[in-house]
Amino acid sequence: MTKPPYDPGAEGARMGFADAMSYGDYLHLDGVLAQQHPLSDAHDEMLFIIQHQTSELWMKLALHELQAARSALCAGQTPAMFKMLARVSRIFEQLNSAWDVLRTMTPADYTRFRAALGPSSGFQSHQYRMIEFILGNRNPNMLRPHEHVPEQHALLRAELAQPSFYDEVNRYLFQALDGHTDHLPPPDLTAPHALNPDIQARWLQVYADTDTHWTLYELAEKLVDLEDYFRRWRFNHVTTVERVIGFKRGTGGTAGVDYLRRMLSVELFPELWTLRGDL
Repeated sequence: MTKPPYDPGAEGARMGFADAMSYGDYLHLDGVLAQQHPLSDAHDEMLFIIQHQTSELWMKLALHELQAARSALCAGQTPAMFKMLARVSRIFEQLNSAWDVLRTMTPADYTRFRAALGPSSGFQSHQYRMIEFILGNRNPNMLRPHEHVPEQHALLRAELAQPSFYDEVNRYLFQALDGHTDHLPPPDLTAPHALNPDIQARWLQVYADTDTHWTLYELAEKLVDLEDYFRRWRFNHVTTVERVIGFKRGTGGTAGVDYLRRMLSVELFPELWTLRGDL
């Protein structure tokens, strides 16, 4: 006879889990909590590891939402897409808060274990690269750091072979305003999205009459909100790195702060920012 499911309302708090799934079982916490392996005896290395591991978990969720949002957009499910985009913005808010914890580590603290990192570096994160590719900052040269992991390399190459989320947004924009996509500029899948006057003109049309084009207007502001949080994340990254290592080169050989500052100039959705000066 099948045992009836646990009813917390009738049975109260369960205290024994020999034959039932517990909190730790569901989350596989034994495995998750066993993945922190400092390579030095420095106290702050544990902070450094957990900061980056949790950031990767949040990025995994961001990718889950962005990929679903693109699918929802292509299927015409705009309310679901809006919810997903709002969630991605909140994820980057969490990522921003994480820098506050890492900044409690001083340069002296970091120096005690920096050599243990070898050439590993955050710019090698394939999930971060995937987020950038999905949002439109596409650079095939950045596939190279992932060649040693064929599965990751294949996922990134597959992403570069399809339109970015912003490409699909602009397809939706032209279809909604023109009734067709005959005049939609073809996306360049091999380079970062660049400001296009035809796309900006369509978005300007939306902002000039928000009542008529409210759904498109709401979509645009959701994207601006997302990029706002994304920019803050980049800025906080730069500030944290400068605070901890100054202008030294990064562990992966990049120019460190100078490299990160160049990233601050990247605009994911340039038309949505530039049009503000034309209103």
